[in-house]
Amino acid sequence: SELIKPYLGSKYKLTEVPKSLIFYMSKHSGPVNEIQWCPVQEQSHMLLSASMDKTIKVWDAVDTGCCLKTYSCHSCAVRAARWSSCGRRILSGGFDSMLHLTDVETGKQIFSSKNEFRISALKFHPTESNIFISGGFSPDVKAWDIRTSKVLRVYKAAVQQTLDILFLPEGGEFLTSTDAVSRDSADRTVIAWDFRSAAKISNQIFHERYTCPSLTLHPKESVFVAQTNGNYMALFSAQRPYRINKKKRYEGHKVEGFAVGCEFSPDGTLLVTGSSDGKVFFYNYHTARIIRTLSAHKEACVSAIFHPVLPSLLATCNWAGEIKIWQ
Repeated sequence: SELIKPYLGSKYKLTEVPKSLIFYMSKHSGPVNEIQWCPVQEQSHMLLSASMDKTIKVWDAVDTGCCLKTYSCHSCAVRAARWSSCGRRILSGGFDSMLHLTDVETGKQIFSSKNEFRISALKFHPTESNIFISGGFSPDVKAWDIRTSKVLRVYKAAVQQTLDILFLPEGGEFLTSTDAVSRDSADRTVIAWDFRSAAKISNQIFHERYTCPSLTLHPKESVFVAQTNGNYMALFSAQRPYRINKKKRYEGHKVEGFAVGCEFSPDGTLLVTGSSDGKVFFYNYHTARIIRTLSAHKEACVSAIFHPVLPSLLATCNWAGEIKIWQ
């Protein structure tokens, strides 16, 4: 993309809150569950979307707002989809219990596997590009190796469902958020794992009685944020013992049973989240104050993500199947 070229190789400048709608993309016929910009900077005009309409789409979300390709490898809703680090493959998992690794150009499956449970969360390892972790409607979380198409390790969590997976820097440890909220305490809501040994490091991280539909890591500081069904985001240390920061709470948006995603801007100054009322909320990371709200959609906005290279370019998606690009 000619729009991205001038920014390649230069330092990312300050993120501002986007004000105007650039593209409105509505080719999905069901809710959009997840969106992700291509991680390869030269190809980051491409946006990936996964939908309840059983498809994955790749869009040119910078130059034209057009759908470049549709992949229909799943027979049920696609809950999770991720770019590989090389940008040539897409990993997807759905309610058909299938995992697929698809070649972006040919649309052919490089690897497919039937699971014994529906998939709701997928993440690639941050430094080992052939390894990913899958979780879903099961107590088990699995690490896979693409080269052998086999499960490397199983992490047993004594819960019913994994909602999200977050690797900590370097990838030696990762977190899972689960739907386990017990009556006596909220143990097991967020669990920290040792990636290599599959041992649980801690399950006493978040003590409030809310589930956490999404987790996100700060790009520069050793902290992460958990979106909670209590209509606020909680801030934690990303180092053991992963203590919660009781002084900062990002509240004002609504979650209400939707898997609303949250993310930091690439410079780490803003925290952005969707909201079940269709708005997007921008928080000052340091003060936890709302800087601005954007009335992005009529239906629940489940994801809002900043572009990795172009400053202040934002993609949002919603429960009506729309994707919008803002700047």
